[in-house]
Amino acid sequence: MNLRRILIAALALLVGVLLYRNVGSAPAPKSAPVGDCTATRFEDAAFTECLAVPGKHQIALRLKGQNGVIFRGFPTLAQAADRGDIAFAVNGGMYDTGSRPIGYYVENGERLRKLNQADAEGNFYLKPNGVFFGDAAGNWRVLSSEDFAATVTKRPQFGTQSGPMLLITGKLHPSLAQNGASLKLRNSVCVDARGTAHFAISDEPVSFGQIARLMKRACGDANALFLDGTISSLWNPAGGRMDVRFPLGPLIVVTSLRKEPGK
Repeated sequence: MNLRRILIAALALLVGVLLYRNVGSAPAPKSAPVGDCTATRFEDAAFTECLAVPGKHQIALRLKGQNGVIFRGFPTLAQAADRGDIAFAVNGGMYDTGSRPIGYYVENGERLRKLNQADAEGNFYLKPNGVFFGDAAGNWRVLSSEDFAATVTKRPQFGTQSGPMLLITGKLHPSLAQNGASLKLRNSVCVDARGTAHFAISDEPVSFGQIARLMKRACGDANALFLDGTISSLWNPAGGRMDVRFPLGPLIVVTSLRKEPGK
């Protein structure tokens, strides 16, 4: 009888352990969306994911105000923009000490910087790097700089070059570790098969590999581009969030499309 009780207790303990493991490995549920952004946990780290949807949003790049002064952050952008239309904004694209882009940059169809394919040190030059580009209301894409140079013949309405690529057709950049020792705030973008642009920002320091896996979850076998690190920032007006990190460079601004009366 004692042996039977021991076996039953051991079996119950084993079942409990298996159940605990299954619960512990399940994906953490996302919070309710605040505007177009949602707080989530991925691999035990806090992230915020924001979606830009064709037909619902348009995307533009902003660098300077009408006075010609570079914004360098969201507070000055907020003073110059129609805040009621902004769904969210993130920083995106490498820049110099004056917050000027060091790579390809197109704003409202005007090219301010040519594609940069130089070799040097730093994240931007960890080849392949890439370009996030498209038109205002859809047809958004992420391509490696090499593919962009080889295949894109018409100038997009917006485009920003950054690096490195995080994913190349769903596979981790060959020079990035699955779990590198460098942990920083990071943000990134990918475009899924439906054309939705997924922007992610870590709310705590993470590795390149970890945010790349988050992009893999969001966009599958698509390309994903690292946008910036350390000073990665998000402005989500609906949630009352405006990260004030300084200085920023190019700003990716996602606005809600206005519906015509009666539609």
